[in-house]
Amino acid sequence: MATASGTGRTVLQTAGKILASLDQASGESSQLIAARLRDSVIRPLGGGSAAAARDAPPPGGETGFEVSADDAGESGTGFPGDVDEALWDLARAATALLAGHPDEPELAEATAALQDLTLGSAGEPAADARLAELKALQSGSQARIQVAANGPYLVTNARQLYDWLGQVLPVRPQLALCRCGASAIKPLCDGSHAGSGFTGAKDPSRVPDRRDTYTGQQVTILDNRGTCQHAGLCTDRLATVFHQGQEPFITASGGRMDEIIRAVRDCPSGALSYATDGREARDEVDYHGTREPAIEVSKDGPYRITGGISLVDDRAGDVTRNQGASREHYALCRCGHSQNKPFCSGMHWYAGFRDPVPAPDHQPTIFEWAGGLPALLRMTRLFYEKHVPQDPLLAPLFATMAADHPERVAKWLAEVFCGPQRYSAEHGGYPRMLSQHLGKGLTEDQRSRWVTLLLTSAREAGLPNDAEFRSAFEAYIEWGSRLAVENSQAGAKPPGHMPMPRWDWNTAAGPPGSRISALAPPPEESRPEIELPAAGAPVSFEAHVKPLFRPSDRRSMQFAFDLWSYDDVSAHADAILERLRAGTMPCDGAWPGAQVDVFQRWTDNGKPR
Repeated sequence: MATASGTGRTVLQTAGKILASLDQASGESSQLIAARLRDSVIRPLGGGSAAAARDAPPPGGETGFEVSADDAGESGTGFPGDVDEALWDLARAATALLAGHPDEPELAEATAALQDLTLGSAGEPAADARLAELKALQSGSQARIQVAANGPYLVTNARQLYDWLGQVLPVRPQLALCRCGASAIKPLCDGSHAGSGFTGAKDPSRVPDRRDTYTGQQVTILDNRGTCQHAGLCTDRLATVFHQGQEPFITASGGRMDEIIRAVRDCPSGALSYATDGREARDEVDYHGTREPAIEVSKDGPYRITGGISLVDDRAGDVTRNQGASREHYALCRCGHSQNKPFCSGMHWYAGFRDPVPAPDHQPTIFEWAGGLPALLRMTRLFYEKHVPQDPLLAPLFATMAADHPERVAKWLAEVFCGPQRYSAEHGGYPRMLSQHLGKGLTEDQRSRWVTLLLTSAREAGLPNDAEFRSAFEAYIEWGSRLAVENSQAGAKPPGHMPMPRWDWNTAAGPPGSRISALAPPPEESRPEIELPAAGAPVSFEAHVKPLFRPSDRRSMQFAFDLWSYDDVSAHADAILERLRAGTMPCDGAWPGAQVDVFQRWTDNGKPR
């Protein structure tokens, strides 16, 4: 590599010293680290000569690093002996070096592996501190994806990396993403491309680079089949306009203008665009550059890039694209067989490319079974963009909704169905959703229409139609919409701090009376006066903690756990204490500080019965 003399050479030889020590150690973790160092650090830096890198003395003297026989056992980090600290020092040095030499793909690949090793092994808060330091070292580098020659995608300063369900994946300042399809640690690169004969060359027999124009009554559709990744999103969702296996491929007058625009903007490869009055609406197709830069690892398919992340070749020059291709969104091959590398051409279908499958005993959540956040967002967009505006009962209700309303509802449903807790983190959880219904005066007719059209949107969006899913999904929609009507009535006083609903395959809303109604008068509960233990006195569950919870508290939390059960309260004690401190439990008002202190003492003293 160009920086090997005096710069990358130091990283190479220090990695060789660590590898030599690991080769003398025993244990599975030692072998895994050694393999990663050999294949993803020493190989790119040293041209594959791991032995030479290990044996050669480092410039300027010895590194001083050595793992003795006594230190070869497992450490608290999961790494043997002093390897964790040595790898952290090396990752930090490599990152600083890369910041000064950002156009060296070999150094970037090695740095990505070192960052992943050192961050993946450290527990919190050490990992957070290390990540912050690495980000600071690389903060001046341009956010981009560099296509290494016959190697991985080298991603610098990515903001968001998601899987196909919309779940966040770990992001490092420097990533090396597999594009040969053979890595055992997908989506990360493990160096497999070096031994598999992978080439990044385009196939001469690929679909030609030609842009076609299809003129319709309201809109003209522009398409380049040479760019298409054949995801089937357009043909599956708007078959009257986009015709799989037929000619012409597009009949531009076969659908409504809004449906066509939605399909064009959803094209993940950037092959489609549209024009009105003879002028291409490229900026509108590209969301006017408003989307946050993100990388989605699609299921058994390509990386889907959005947000205009720069794409450069191994010499840091602009990657050539087909006619009309979007620079805001595009799809990159990760199966290794595309005819249009680095872009996806749909060959993963024919190559039988597959991501690792879940364990046989894995039971997917309702969120996973639905298709994750992308599927739920597809549904809510159809609902609020297509069905609500043309419905006389619902249109007035949502005429002033925020532009991101479909996204917020999708995140709410994702969290309810046991997916990522993004609604709580980004929008405030249950109190925020409750505030959106107070005083609205919703009617049963509006509720019924809302349910009917949302279920129609679910079907149109391609959500599963099996009996088990539909039963669970529709049960929540019916339950939740009825609560929304109740909470919206004049004079309603719903509890303000209920937890987020969590709907799984075994969930029921509970029997009547299991929750506090927004329309019911405050319950008059009689209970014996609580006698709190004296300072320093023993605290037990039966004598002191259980009496703190009223019958109404128990009923309101019955859907999650039993507040009068020692086993349940003991298992959830940390979460309960957090809510007690925050004043959000009980849901109708905070405990006095003295009662919170008793619960704290009980947890601190081992939770005695």
